[in-house]
Amino acid sequence: MSNLVAIAYPDFDTAERVRRELIEATKEHLVNLEDAVVVECRPDGKIKLHQAASATGVGAAGGALWGGLIGLLFLAPLVGMAIGAASGAVAGKMTDTGVNDSFMKELGAKLQPGNAALIALGSTDARDKLVERVSPYGGELIQTSLDHEDEERLRAALGDRAGVA
Repeated sequence: MSNLVAIAYPDFDTAERVRRELIEATKEHLVNLEDAVVVECRPDGKIKLHQAASATGVGAAGGALWGGLIGLLFLAPLVGMAIGAASGAVAGKMTDTGVNDSFMKELGAKLQPGNAALIALGSTDARDKLVERVSPYGGELIQTSLDHEDEERLRAALGDRAGVA
């Protein structure tokens, strides 16, 4: 079962480093990461979502591929690719996979200007190894779907440094 964990950090760079740690842990099969987004509250108060993959870009690439193949059947591969890319981009933009964008923006609005949060959705059977890997970065646990015991263990490992959110 997937769990959601949101951790606030004092700046974007720290949150991004932790996300890179999680991506590395995915490559090492320590975690099955479904989504990992850094939510940044810019100094001007605007919220920016830094998603790992763009659904629009993935949709456009897939649409171009399928459009090109269909276009080959009708001897117009470039036209097919153009139409496929456009329709794939629209479909990708309308698809919201992983963590809900509205939820992330609401969470981001609670951050202080200049702060950031990492929101990760995934599952792991190597929880201790994963916690050991991200604990040096500190942070404040601001939302989770973990059970109470695991949540407290994560809070303790992070040091739950106050004042970042």
